[in-house]
Amino acid sequence: MAAVQFAVTQAVNVLDAGSLLSAFGAFGVAVVLFAETGLLVGFFLPGDSLLFTAGLLCSGGGHGSVHLSLGPVLAAAAAGALAGAQTGYWIGRRGGRALLARSRARRLHEGAARAEELLTRYGHAKAVVLARFVPVVRTVLNPLAGALEVPVRVFTVWQVIGGLVWTAGLVLGGYALGSSVPNVDRYLLPMVAVVVLVSLTPLALEARRAHTPRTAEGKAS
Repeated sequence: MAAVQFAVTQAVNVLDAGSLLSAFGAFGVAVVLFAETGLLVGFFLPGDSLLFTAGLLCSGGGHGSVHLSLGPVLAAAAAGALAGAQTGYWIGRRGGRALLARSRARRLHEGAARAEELLTRYGHAKAVVLARFVPVVRTVLNPLAGALEVPVRVFTVWQVIGGLVWTAGLVLGGYALGSSVPNVDRYLLPMVAVVVLVSLTPLALEARRAHTPRTAEGKAS
């Protein structure tokens, strides 16, 4: 039995949404989202593609025999994302900057810089919601908010709003597409790629906005 469990574990690709869902179902959604939004080590996990693919599987439109139920997936996604964000916040209150400083992951530090910029530019409420839609940033903003002592009530209210919009939006988007497009599993990889690119759009827009004033200053001088 132990050998079988080991083989199953080895066969699961944690970077592949379809592999995770095939192995763990709705429970895997909750665990992955908790790790991605609550633990700094989860910054590499595929939250966006996992939610979208889970929605497709709820419609019966993907990955062959794998089928999930919409209600449990929505509940698991919300539970994992909300509990993860709140956990990350409390980790930050108890020394999040020190934990971040010990990490050597370049993407993690870039995400932290972007998260701090969001908090400064947009204020606590808007930044907490926007961060949900940006990979890596949604991992580091929660402990960073705790370290910067964002008020507990403000953080909790807005992380719940952002978490529910993010999880339900992607799951229901996948479900709607899977229900309306025949044999949608043929196009799963391109669609997941599009979801990932769309999720990176806020970062690209922010980088462009940050670059524009500097360009204007250079021309003026």
